[in-house]
This record gives sequence, structure tokens and C-alpha cells, in this order.
Amino acid sequence: MGRFSRWAVMCAVAAFAFATAVGQDEGMAPDFKLPTASGGTVQLSKLRGKVVVVNFWATWCGPCRGEIPGMLEVYQKYKDKGFEIVGISVDRDGWGVINPLVRKMKITYPVVLGNGEITDAYGGIDAIPTTFFVDRKGHVLKRHVGGMSKAEFEETIKSFL
Repeated sequence: MGRFSRWAVMCAVAAFAFATAVGQDEGMAPDFKLPTASGGTVQLSKLRGKVVVVNFWATWCGPCRGEIPGMLEVYQKYKDKGFEIVGISVDRDGWGVINPLVRKMKITYPVVLGNGEITDAYGGIDAIPTTFFVDRKGHVLKRHVGGMSKAEFEETIKSFL
């Protein structure tokens, strides 16, 4: 097998593994219904029709805290244009550590409490922040591991709106 053929096979395997890891039905974002601090829930499938960012994060994660201000600015700018962010906290200590940071950082997008089931559904979250960009029909368009600058985040959102 030539170098190009091996490369093509490796790319195909990687693409299949990614699609299998993050999607259910040909790239569909796994649905979830997770609790909010106020006792409500957020369900991804009820956000269809919007471009949704699903952001896995934690209060103790420096890069997570670092990207929140830029995400908030972009959220304020585009939320009326069919854009939503759902922050899925993977903090094991729950709302007792999440709520103070949400108040301190004035997070206005929905924050929910994640669990092992949801991280597994998204292919296993090995590093945070991990961000999924989901289109209006529920398909995963992009997965980004690591912090994002405001400019990078906004350019990505603009390309999907």
C-alpha cells in the first residue's frame, strides 16, 4: 500500500471514529435533558432551529474560565439571531461550586450539570473545555478541544448562522 493510500485509509478511519463518537444518526448531536440550578432542565432537541454551542467546562479549569467572557460577548451579540450556548459543567461538587462562579462571571446562557452519561454520549470528554457546534437541524458541525479566543469563537459562530 502506497503512502497516499495509507493516508487516505487513516483519514477515513479517523472521520468514521469522529462521527461515531460525537453523533448518533450520521452526525446528529446526542440529545440530552440536564438540570439547571433553578430546578428546570435544558433539552438539546428543544433548541432545534437554533445554532447551539454545547460547551463542556468546569469551575476549576483555567482555560474554561478564560474563554467565558468572550463567549458571553458573542452570545449577547447573536442570541437574537438564532444562537444559543449551553454550558455543561462537569464539576463533581455540583451547584455549590458552579453557582458562585456563574454569579461572579455573570453568565447569562443556560448552565446545566453534566454527568458521565452525557460525556460518554459525546464520545468521552478527555479534556476541557471541549466545545461542539451544532447546526439548526441538530448536526454536529465542529468539535473544538481547548480554549477559544473571542475572535475564533465569533468567526465560527458567524460561519454557521
